[in-house]
Amino acid sequence: MLRALCSAAAGPSSFSGELLSLRMGSRPSGLLVLLLLPSLLLLWQSARGQSSYIIDTVGLSIIPGSTVLSGMPVTVRCQVSVSHNNIPHLKQKFQLTRDDVLIYSSNTTEDSVEYELNPARAADSGNYECRVTIKDKSKTSIRQKLDVTGLQTPHLSLNNLRPYENEEFVATCSAPEEKGSLIFGFYQRFRSGEPVKMKQLVTNGNSTETTLRLMHIGDSFLFCDYEINLVSGTRRSNKSQEIQVIVKALSITPVMNVLPSTEVFEGDIVEVVCRVVGSPLKNIEVFLTKDRRILKQVGAPALSHQFVAEKGDSGELACKAEWGNVQKENYQTLTVKELFSNPRLTIEPKDLFEGDRFIMTCSVRIYVPEKISNESMRFSYYKDNVKVTSADSYISVGHPYKNGNYTCHAQATSVKHTFIKESQILLVKAKVPVSKPVLSVVGGTLLLGKPFQLRCHSDSGTLPITYTLHISDRMSQQRVVSRPEEEAIFDLSAIFKSSQLDNFVCHAKNSPRKPAVIETGHQLLRSTNIIEPVSEPVLSIYPNVGYVSEGENMTLVCSVQRGSPPINFTWYHTEKRNALHSQTYNKLQASFNIPNVKGEHGGHYYCVSTNQAKETKQSHSIMIGVKLAGWKKGVIGVICILFIVALILVVAFRRRLLQFKRKRSANLSVKSAGTKAERLSLTQAEVNEAANVTPGMMGKSIWSEHVSGSESDDQNPAPEKCEPQYTEVRTPEADPNKAPVKPGTDTVYSEVCTSTQGAPPPPPDTVSVEYAQLNHDIVPQSDLGNHGNNSDGAEHTAEVDHTVNADASNEHSDVGQQQEQRSE
Repeated sequence: MLRALCSAAAGPSSFSGELLSLRMGSRPSGLLVLLLLPSLLLLWQSARGQSSYIIDTVGLSIIPGSTVLSGMPVTVRCQVSVSHNNIPHLKQKFQLTRDDVLIYSSNTTEDSVEYELNPARAADSGNYECRVTIKDKSKTSIRQKLDVTGLQTPHLSLNNLRPYENEEFVATCSAPEEKGSLIFGFYQRFRSGEPVKMKQLVTNGNSTETTLRLMHIGDSFLFCDYEINLVSGTRRSNKSQEIQVIVKALSITPVMNVLPSTEVFEGDIVEVVCRVVGSPLKNIEVFLTKDRRILKQVGAPALSHQFVAEKGDSGELACKAEWGNVQKENYQTLTVKELFSNPRLTIEPKDLFEGDRFIMTCSVRIYVPEKISNESMRFSYYKDNVKVTSADSYISVGHPYKNGNYTCHAQATSVKHTFIKESQILLVKAKVPVSKPVLSVVGGTLLLGKPFQLRCHSDSGTLPITYTLHISDRMSQQRVVSRPEEEAIFDLSAIFKSSQLDNFVCHAKNSPRKPAVIETGHQLLRSTNIIEPVSEPVLSIYPNVGYVSEGENMTLVCSVQRGSPPINFTWYHTEKRNALHSQTYNKLQASFNIPNVKGEHGGHYYCVSTNQAKETKQSHSIMIGVKLAGWKKGVIGVICILFIVALILVVAFRRRLLQFKRKRSANLSVKSAGTKAERLSLTQAEVNEAANVTPGMMGKSIWSEHVSGSESDDQNPAPEKCEPQYTEVRTPEADPNKAPVKPGTDTVYSEVCTSTQGAPPPPPDTVSVEYAQLNHDIVPQSDLGNHGNNSDGAEHTAEVDHTVNADASNEHSDVGQQQEQRSE
């Protein structure tokens, strides 16, 4: 069977198998298992944790109904309906609230609870709600409202129905059947008139007790009621029964007598008698007071008080009789006349300064000469309550040690009494004479040419002090300094010289009996930082003005005639945005050096100056021109001279060339055709080049060194006749070291001019050699042949070939090519 129980815990299939095996086994064991089967099933379900439930409904009911009269019994029932799978002893938690305030709670297995209100009172009115909680589930009922109508009528009780006026008695108002917090009110009603509320008290119970006191003599009626504050509003009860109270009069009126009279003189003996008559009451207290100060008090119906009258005793006396809380008063006014006045202390002079002699006098007025005489009067003087002298007056000299609170006492003796009266307090504080003033410029710096302020101040002196500033050529100014934080400051117009400070004089005075102390403005020269604005600067150029040569050093000097150093000088070039140089100097001029002047340094210059006066002044601008350096001038001069010489040479050369050409044309024109002709060995390219070049640019002509004739020939050249000549030039054979050249002949065209004068021409050999040397041309022998049989020409040509440089041979190929191209 134990195995079956374990199988039941393990699962239904195992449990069924074990149960079948038990049935097939012994019959007694199977019967026992059948009997325990329900418990086993319940145990199995609990072990498996499969219990479930649900709260169906929660109901709330109020019996007999939602509206009942006060005092009736009321039952509030809360019932729950729960569905579950046979959970035994299922517990529910019931919570009953009224206006969301918990009033009842219960844990039970029952499905309902009841809350009894017996009897129900107005405090039980409200909205009721029931909440049921089962394990982790909760549900609330619908709200139900209960209204308990009606309040209990309160009851009033008094411990004294016939009190005396102002006598206290106890009143109690209660509503024993009510619940909650009640507010009680007590009222008094006269036979004619509306009720008057006397007191209102708040309590947590249903009863209250208080003390009342009635002042109106006669009868009146007292009653009470209460209020209760509910969520739905405030409710008021009916009033209690009315109780008649009779207030009796209290016969304790005191009687006061002042002897010998209510008007007496100082020194008279005064007796005041105060008593209560016609009262049978005991425990009555009698008081004699003046200005709320008790002079005497006794616990009997009468008292007597004697004293010597003084001036301060004048006033109103009060006699008071008290029984319990009841008081009665009687008043009398006492007047005490003075025999002499209080002494009056005076000092002369009133405006006391240190070092001044002063006198104090104490004086009185006698009102009753027949009782007080002048001869009996004695005076005493006190300083800070210490006696300094006993005399008719007190004489001393003002000094800080003499400062203090002074009083005097006047003593007089009459027949019956001696009187001492004290004067008022006189504060003596000797004033301090004003010291010599000091003049100073506000800010410590004076800018000439600008408005400024002067301060006149004395280090010592009792206020108020009157300061007067006198100016020689202007109206005087005055300032009165009454407070320590004030200063005598004078606004002044500009001055332009520091020597004008001597014109200012300050007078300081604080006593009408003493002369003013004086200070002049001379000391301002030593104590003031005087700044003179700079004048307009002047710009100078060194070594000279106007023009500077390149490479020289130029110095710009900026100077001012006036101005307090340090002075800041700044130099500018009009074509440059920033300043050239800026520096501060402790003198009236400064310089700026520009070394190695160049062309870019030319232009307009100016300078600016300023100092602590913050006034900026600018000079006039100066134009600086930069001249060329001496060596550049020399170079330019040499170039100019060379240019002129070259020009002269060109002109002369051209003239010579022209003369030579004329003479040569004349010589060529007279030669016959059978004579030796001058043979020119020229390539076509050289002819063209010589024709296109001017004589001046070539530098040397083929005719330049062989021109003959006199100056008359140059000046009067003969007319020339030019005709063309044709010369055949053979192209030289190609040099095996150079590129091949096509052989052939070229025809050279030339123009021969014949002179009419028939001057002998120069030898043709010389002309050919010179032309070849000047043009670096080598003509081979084959090219030098002419139309005649002139052997001299061939020999001369061979000599030329022998004398020219070897390099000339390299040019023959180029000449041949040019001639071939030309012929083509």
